[in-house]
Amino acid sequence: MVSSRPMIFVGLTGGVATGKSTVARMLERCGALVIDADALAHQVMEPGKPAWHAIVKTFGKAVVHPDRTINRPALGAMVFRNRARLRRLEEIIHPRVAREQARLTRLAVRKDPNAVVIYDVPLLYEAGIDTRVDKVIVVTADRETQISRLKKRNGLTRTEAIRRIRNQWPLRKKVAAADYVLDGTTARPRLFTLVKSLYRELARLA
Repeated sequence: MVSSRPMIFVGLTGGVATGKSTVARMLERCGALVIDADALAHQVMEPGKPAWHAIVKTFGKAVVHPDRTINRPALGAMVFRNRARLRRLEEIIHPRVAREQARLTRLAVRKDPNAVVIYDVPLLYEAGIDTRVDKVIVVTADRETQISRLKKRNGLTRTEAIRRIRNQWPLRKKVAAADYVLDGTTARPRLFTLVKSLYRELARLA
């Protein structure tokens, strides 16, 4: 997709636990504006908001903490075992996140017409967001690294980790569709060097 906008809008994605958030932070250090889809999802799910009501109505009070916030581990355990439930959750969350992303992007362009805007979104391809961006960066890692990180970071069993991984497009499919690919297992200093080079290229395109 070639943008008619003065800025450049770049999708950042990858598999779960491949190092995408690390790359996002590095791009931010370089000067990019990073919009985090997960953070937006947290916002739209805040108690009392329309998405919160829809989630509670659909999945029940078992996914709500005593303080009324969404119990994300409980919700995750429920939806990642059932594709139909996962799709329903995405139907609730994705449109609201998309609207907030569009609003933040408009604000960024007003402040800097030549901004490099990075949209950090795990389900970029799965949700069809790749059609809305100018370029796509995919962060990859080997399967065992993903499993190890999920076990350590999220406290998942190996079986649960594999289930999370399989709920996304295979990495090889994302890599084949990407404009840029970064290996999230690369040593941090070398990875930052690669990210800086990539950012300079994106800034030239903006």
